[in-house]
Amino acid sequence: MSTMSKISDTIRKAHHSFCTVVVVAAGNSTRMGEDKLFMPLGDKCVLAQTLLALNASATVDEIIVATREDRLQAVAELRVRYGIDKLARVVLGGQTRTESALAGASEASRHAKIICIHDGARPFVTDGVIADAVHNAVLSLAAAPALPMKDTLKTAVDGVVTGTPDRSTFFAVQTPQAFQADIIKAALSRAVACGISYSDDCAAVEAMGVPVHLSRGSEENIKLTTRDDLLLAEIILKKREAGL
Repeated sequence: MSTMSKISDTIRKAHHSFCTVVVVAAGNSTRMGEDKLFMPLGDKCVLAQTLLALNASATVDEIIVATREDRLQAVAELRVRYGIDKLARVVLGGQTRTESALAGASEASRHAKIICIHDGARPFVTDGVIADAVHNAVLSLAAAPALPMKDTLKTAVDGVVTGTPDRSTFFAVQTPQAFQADIIKAALSRAVACGISYSDDCAAVEAMGVPVHLSRGSEENIKLTTRDDLLLAEIILKKREAGL
């Protein structure tokens, strides 16, 4: 991972590939208990914070949001309210993440060489994380930001430990996951045609035999899933606002 990251730094300075980011925002927030994307985070909603972070990235050229029908207008209004000028389209998502990712990817600009797929509930993504994933994908077809696991891992059956795997081979994968455009479109189309739904977009290209390389993740690039995550998000936001 470190060697690929060093190479990607060099490419980043010499070459820019048009990058479309598809934001998947069609979920039901069942574990949060209410629509987490429009819950307040600081003085904006969660989704607005996510879109502003992407809009501020020099790596990102275009943003497409795939969302539920009842959110289409509200998401479109965020563009005007917050000046999110890279938000090109808001499209109707599907019943699954894979369907929503395909709906967004299918609307990417014809200039897009790289398509990233990002969680709408990851508001603290940085240009560094995005750029490293994108330029690793330029080199190797597909990439995802990740962090090595810190805790000891156990396998278990019915609450009884059956083994202790080597944690050095395990990583916590984040988004945006970056792909060369034709690869991810083909992978998502194949999955939807076969009725397969993935919770992780890399899995769709892995199923086609395409290797996925890991890029640098961030401890702050958290996904908001439960109310405890919102408390941590407020801490990260205040830290950033204070310039720390």
